[in-house]
Amino acid sequence: MDSTRQTPITRKQVAAFLKPRARDSHKGMFGTVTIIGGASGMVGAALLAGRAALKMGAGCVHVGMLAENAPAVDSLQPELMLQTASDALKHLSLPNPPTGGEGEKTKNTVASPVLVIGCGLGQSLAAQKLLYDALRLDVPLVLDADALNLLALRPDLRSMLPPRKAPAVFTPHPGEAARLLGCSTEAVQNDRARAALSLVQKLGGSVVLKGAGSLCATQNGKLYLNQTGNPGMGAAGMGDVLAGMIAAFIAQGLSGDEALLLAVHLHGAAGDALAEQVATLGMSATEVTEWARWLLNRIAPR
Repeated sequence: MDSTRQTPITRKQVAAFLKPRARDSHKGMFGTVTIIGGASGMVGAALLAGRAALKMGAGCVHVGMLAENAPAVDSLQPELMLQTASDALKHLSLPNPPTGGEGEKTKNTVASPVLVIGCGLGQSLAAQKLLYDALRLDVPLVLDADALNLLALRPDLRSMLPPRKAPAVFTPHPGEAARLLGCSTEAVQNDRARAALSLVQKLGGSVVLKGAGSLCATQNGKLYLNQTGNPGMGAAGMGDVLAGMIAAFIAQGLSGDEALLLAVHLHGAAGDALAEQVATLGMSATEVTEWARWLLNRIAPR
């Protein structure tokens, strides 16, 4: 059997992962996502991830930022709870981190919060310490951008991945994948399937190798080809939005593999919906988030 066989992701497939919400639902039933990143000059990356997580249905979203001049509130999305990065991690290290409300421990509550790290994180010593602390937490992780670059630079941090029991999802673009694999970007692009599978073997967890025809490699080594998306999505912030989307779906009870497939397909489909509105040039990550929410509500069971 060809281990590099790629199965196309379909809307029907990912829609089946979604379940209807009970009439007596509350935010405590839909998980908490924490975003760690937002170093000086890159605050927007963490905010984009947080907004995407919120609009994909996460019950509560905390955004912990490194920048000293980070805003205290997101004026465009005041529902986000903004903190320093260290405070956000302390919140996660509590035995049962609160969601932001009282008296909400009822049936179907998601037991574990989800942590996204890397969106605008940078590679400073403070960023490295945050990643070390994140890897020690027994919570599902979505690792993006500079979290991946730091894993490539620090073998000691990579060595913390195999003992972890909680799921992890890695979201490299070809350059980040090359750094993690110790090869050239051209080598990754020349055999994307084997690169994605090599990353699963090296890092564990689920992997999406981003790009035209993003490849999703599951924990058990199956490959899925995403056929949504278009050139207009080659813009700043798209990866941050995807990371937030993946985390939101894990927070709502999907497995790492399911959340990855759903988010990648929906992310590209939102970009395609935008392109149909003659918005390929100048497409923004914020617009993709809005269209992804619209599409999610179209495919979600009621």
